[in-house]
Amino acid sequence: MIKKQDGFESEKLFILPEYVIDDISKHPLINPLFVTDIGYFPLAKHHYRERFDGCDTHIIIYCAEGRGWVELHNEKKFILESHMLMVIPAGTPHRYGADEEHPWSIYWFHLKGDEMLSFIDSFGLNDGPLLTPLSSYVTFTELFDQCFLSLSEKPYSLIHHIRISQAMKYLLSSLGLSSIRTGQEERTELYLEKVIHYMNDHIHRSIKLSELAKVAGLSIQHLTHLFKQETGFPPIDYFLRLKIQRAGQLLDLSDQSIKEIASTIGIVDPYYFSRIFKKINGCSPTEYRSRKKG
Repeated sequence: MIKKQDGFESEKLFILPEYVIDDISKHPLINPLFVTDIGYFPLAKHHYRERFDGCDTHIIIYCAEGRGWVELHNEKKFILESHMLMVIPAGTPHRYGADEEHPWSIYWFHLKGDEMLSFIDSFGLNDGPLLTPLSSYVTFTELFDQCFLSLSEKPYSLIHHIRISQAMKYLLSSLGLSSIRTGQEERTELYLEKVIHYMNDHIHRSIKLSELAKVAGLSIQHLTHLFKQETGFPPIDYFLRLKIQRAGQLLDLSDQSIKEIASTIGIVDPYYFSRIFKKINGCSPTEYRSRKKG
């Protein structure tokens, strides 16, 4: 059986040096919760990790697609599927890996801090895998990209570490709160998931707002209200961000031209595509592709 810890095509990986960790851990705004390691492994075939004595950090694994598994204390085994999040507490013996047939794509963080234990306890993040709302995916990936760029490009900046610390608190608390939902909130989530699944299935073309409202069985006004309330974006805006997210994956994982990628996500004009991509990601598709991801 092949076992790989890292080295996946187009992976993103950054680990803070120990002396930087020592410095930032003394700052009162960073000490409660901070990132030491961060990464993204796309289609991580044969991915496997084993730590008999656990790790001195809390490990957050978010499965974006595919499937994998996490085993704790050599006895409790959990399956992680698309849009599921798992926290491995510090000091917990564990091992995890990608499914052989449908290997996962995972975002992951290693976190430390004096408030980390009470934080994950308060939001129920250490009770096994958490199924997160589809509507949170765009926000999650955007925050990940911001944190990764800040850490990899400015690892010695205290200001950036403060910002990353606050972003991670926001991200984890939002995901924790999303699992504590009322009946009305669950119905809202069902509407959104139905529409977002439809968006993903039709990412290759344009979609009208009236079409999405018909899929949800809601009025245009009601659907727009729900989307803005839950995701921060109107439906078509959210759909556009899904397209750009998919484009980023294609830039990472394929040799397709910018024009071909634009066409794949249903945008005919490559110049318009490049303009929107830069507006959302802060860089052009060409710049994004040329960046080192690991």
